[in-house]
Amino acid sequence: MAMENNQWIKLSILFLCFSLLTPLYHGIDTITANQTLSGDKTILSAGGNFELGFFQPGKSSYYYIGVWYSKSLVQNQTIVWVANRDSPVSDKYSSELKILNANLVITNGSKTPVWCTNVTLPASGPVEAVLQDEGNLVLREQGSINSTIWQSFDHPTQTLLPGGKLGLNKKTKKSQQLTAWKNIDDPATGLFSLELDPNGTTQYYMFWNRTEKYWHSVKELSLSHVTEEENEIKIYGKYKNN
Repeated sequence: MAMENNQWIKLSILFLCFSLLTPLYHGIDTITANQTLSGDKTILSAGGNFELGFFQPGKSSYYYIGVWYSKSLVQNQTIVWVANRDSPVSDKYSSELKILNANLVITNGSKTPVWCTNVTLPASGPVEAVLQDEGNLVLREQGSINSTIWQSFDHPTQTLLPGGKLGLNKKTKKSQQLTAWKNIDDPATGLFSLELDPNGTTQYYMFWNRTEKYWHSVKELSLSHVTEEENEIKIYGKYKNN
């Protein structure tokens, strides 16, 4: 009887250790400090709208961490956000997305960081990363929905999702912009970008190489919601019913 109890205790300890160290599996929407994401493992937003994990675009031999519509919404993988678009990794199984020093970090096979959220404000406790049903990846204090430290909606890549925004700080002239992929096989920063008028109007401007104006919108856009705060203009994406 004592031997059976000892075996049960050993198995329980082994299961606990495995649970703490194993990468994430499908169906979980959160990454905590004791979890990593690598290989084919993904996290799925609570309502099943979006998925996050490593992906390999087109004919590329490299891998990236991205967010895409789940197959329940769009059958073909449609990437809406890329973390390490200019710093890919060559092996998704030895690379990891994890929380390190209160930041989301992607490390390559040599355990060298290639991308980081670069949050400098200290958190008051443990942090977690949650993929929300709007496609927003949020870094926040663990268990606190109102303690956002960093979010992907503040750092759009090539897609403006409903709830996301393009903003312009009128004081610093810093803006958020959408930037095209380099090509269909490479999500690296391309030559075309879309952003708010640097002069402070509520028009969209498309630039080539960030310097040459290529196109601009009419002043009012029916598919967006415009707000003007003290030093910032923000245009939010939203769904439009036909």
